Amino acid sequence: MNPSKSLVADAAGAPPLQPTLQTPTRWRRFACMMYEAVLLFGVIFLTSYLFDTLTQSRSGLMFRHGRQVVLFIAIGAYFVLCWRKQGQTLPMKTWNIRLIDRNGLPPPTSRLILRYILIWPIPLIAAMLVRAASQATGYSSTDLLIVAAPFTLFLWTWLDSDRQFLHDRLLGTRLSNTEEKSSV
Repeated sequence: MNPSKSLVADAAGAPPLQPTLQTPTRWRRFACMMYEAVLLFGVIFLTSYLFDTLTQSRSGLMFRHGRQVVLFIAIGAYFVLCWRKQGQTLPMKTWNIRLIDRNGLPPPTSRLILRYILIWPIPLIAAMLVRAASQATGYSSTDLLIVAAPFTLFLWTWLDSDRQFLHDRLLGTRLSNTEEKSSV
């Protein structure tokens, strides 16, 4: 029996069971993002509490920029450590989504750090545009900023042939379903 042929089909001619690299639907990624927001609340709360305790800060405006830097690092550490270990955060595991590179392998840590950094520009630009429109019209847009800005990441998925995020396309990473599908 030819070993290369056994990878192609079994004795009955049926194709073997192999995992496919299918992109999760936008709805699954959205649900995962919502679940991620709940967990991030805990990360942000704990980090802010420790920061305020250690700095004896009595106001949210006190050491504001230092707090923002510490939160940026804490959130980044959460994502990078989770992605590095299994390619998944808890919400990604729940929704059967995994972060992989073009070859289906876990991306290196340097690429994970870059991915985390590249996630931020699009929502920040969207937030600045909403704020500018708010100032021009006199309409308060705080709620719109909180709700809409993070979802601007999804805009690129409508233009991408594989529905990947822009930061994933640029870095050669992708979100993939972890469920095994067979062609049988």
